[in-house]
Amino acid sequence: MPSIYIILINYNGYKDTIECVQSLRKINYENYKIIIVDNASTDDSIFHLKNSLKECILIESKYNFGFAGGNNLGIQYALKTNAEYILLLNNDTIVEPNFLGNMIEPLYNDKNIGIVGSKIMYYPQKNVIWYGGGKIDWFKFVGVHFGMKEIDKGQCDNSKEIDFMTGCCMLIKKEVFEKVGLLADEYFMYFEDVDYCVRSKQAGYKIWYNHKAVIYHKVGLSAGGEESPFSIKWGTRNRILFMKKYRNKTSILNFACSFLFFYTTRIIKCLQYFLKKDRGRIKSIINGIREGNKIEI
Repeated sequence: MPSIYIILINYNGYKDTIECVQSLRKINYENYKIIIVDNASTDDSIFHLKNSLKECILIESKYNFGFAGGNNLGIQYALKTNAEYILLLNNDTIVEPNFLGNMIEPLYNDKNIGIVGSKIMYYPQKNVIWYGGGKIDWFKFVGVHFGMKEIDKGQCDNSKEIDFMTGCCMLIKKEVFEKVGLLADEYFMYFEDVDYCVRSKQAGYKIWYNHKAVIYHKVGLSAGGEESPFSIKWGTRNRILFMKKYRNKTSILNFACSFLFFYTTRIIKCLQYFLKKDRGRIKSIINGIREGNKIEI
């Protein structure tokens, strides 16, 4: 049974982290270790994590390196301690007991598979799909979730090769990190998973979605929600960064149309927030655009 290191990032969310680990304790896969990277929490997370999760490896970062940088700390530790596979898992998730055994199974069957993902349901709405496989939309330059917000009627119950796996739950071979490298920490948070999928595919690895591996996600809690000002700012900034990095994935004309579409939809969003007198989210969009445009590739 290969060794798997599970990496959780904690930032002021020890209750979710503890609940996630409690669900991991019930899995039927035995050869695993849990690494918790605390991203310089400002609450009493360290105290609670040390007292409640003594079996876990705790890395205390002096700085908040974001999702990408925090995971990289855990990945580097795991690689140095002979991990064969590394699972990136959001700390605000709950897992089914057989999820990890099901995730690793495709890696036995096809040596070209480098990354395996799971089916992800909302929590506590366990019958609603958050992620049922995915692709990259090269017009919008975003990762698309199949089945998102749909009632689960089996429409995403077909395991297959995909282009995009969300970093919420991503099982990765050791050799992928050796060949592709670490997560791109210039993203800080959001789009680092889409970027890593592109780089992995370019290196010749397949990405596989296994619907039999199921977890539940308290979506966006660590960032305040899917439409929080924090999420809006970083999502906007990093979409611009992603567009700049991979503009060669489409033609000059198509990229110009994508560029125009992006800015038009941001203006529409700002108008919608203006009508709601939501200055905070308008500011988040503007700041995201400003910071994204400053980045040079």
